[in-house]
Amino acid sequence: MSMGLFALLLRWLSPLAAAACAAFALLFNLFVLHRLTRRSLLRDGEKHQGYSAGIALYPAVVLALILVFQRRLELAAAAWALMAFGDGMATVAGLTLRGPKLPWNSGKTWWGFFAFVLYGSCTSALLIRWVQHGEVGGGAIGASFLGQPAASPVSDLAFLLAACLAVSTLAAFFESLDTGVNDNVLVPLVGGAAFYAASLVEPARLLAAGGLLRRDLVAGVVVNALLAAAAYAVRGVDLSGAVMGGGLGTLLYAFGGWRGFLMLLVFFALATAATKAGQARKASLGIAQEQGGRRGAKHALANAGAAVIFAFLAAATPHQGAFALALVAAFATAVSDTVSSEIGKAYGRRTFLVTTFRRVDAGTEGAVSAEGTLAGIAASAALALVAWGVGLVDGAAAGVVVAAAFVGTTIESYLGATVGRMKWIDNEMENFTNTMAGGQAAMGHSWLLASLA
Repeated sequence: MSMGLFALLLRWLSPLAAAACAAFALLFNLFVLHRLTRRSLLRDGEKHQGYSAGIALYPAVVLALILVFQRRLELAAAAWALMAFGDGMATVAGLTLRGPKLPWNSGKTWWGFFAFVLYGSCTSALLIRWVQHGEVGGGAIGASFLGQPAASPVSDLAFLLAACLAVSTLAAFFESLDTGVNDNVLVPLVGGAAFYAASLVEPARLLAAGGLLRRDLVAGVVVNALLAAAAYAVRGVDLSGAVMGGGLGTLLYAFGGWRGFLMLLVFFALATAATKAGQARKASLGIAQEQGGRRGAKHALANAGAAVIFAFLAAATPHQGAFALALVAAFATAVSDTVSSEIGKAYGRRTFLVTTFRRVDAGTEGAVSAEGTLAGIAASAALALVAWGVGLVDGAAAGVVVAAAFVGTTIESYLGATVGRMKWIDNEMENFTNTMAGGQAAMGHSWLLASLA
């Protein structure tokens, strides 16, 4: 945590000077630190290898933040604060206060979670304004949550704290998941991306649409309560999946309207049908979905979480069309991944590892088959056609959605064949990553086509 105090220097340092300092810290941690301390900073499991991945990753991630946000150093400082003070105080509070465990991870406590949110919110807000007031800090970006201080200090501070609270809560939640990803990578990655997204948000848009959002929120609660109960009754989800799915569906309905929510319904219907297909064969091979195909909370978050984020950004930023396209692409990627996997396991004749094209058993991490791949493409095309039919995207964008879904599922296969097989990340994190990648690929494809037109 003490190393986080160096973020205060970003008020005066240029991006080049800040990057040089971070690079020096990285080299120091790699080649000098453990010799000076005689390996006393290493944990028991690290002493045989002579280095700590976390200690090496810390300055490496700070360097990456500075390079990515070189024109917005206050965002780099904010993400750094989450890693240093949010995650640091979560560890301190969790080990000293202990208390009740989180229901989704027995290795984490509620006190640690609340400490992350509290200290992460306060220190990130402080560092954002501290760096922005400097001579070299970030410039004004208009009436966004993370803009420069406005004429109304009270409302400006409220918006800033709201953004930092939301980002810190999101980062704390991801940190609390048992993903297998090192916290010194996961926390600043989630925090940095979320802070950048928050910098695009215009509070005036949310305030102007307040009445419509409240109406859709109420409708979303009613619709999702009924559908969650029905999905639980037909054994499509377990209790945790019904609760998480209902919550995500409510937010999706509030920010994406009925058309955005329809994408969730299409995904759920196609994914459930594919999971049930060939269940006997998959069960005999020991590769069937656990709990008889019933999806839990982690599955709901992995497959719908990215789409909910895109729906919020579509409603709260000037880039409504781009993020609506990303929403559709995220669901198209999720349904393509699920359908290709389930159909491939049930009916695939030959399965290959995507990295080497070596034949492997069905159900192997990173394995693909012709039957599953074609089924996944067909599923993403079906969802894209529905989105086109209801006016969520146009005809050209529907083609972009299918292409982006293929990109996202291919990335997921590569992750499964590499880091997934080594258990560095779990399957749900792979799924969340591929839906985010699919949405971003759709926006990238759309921008490229527009620039070539």
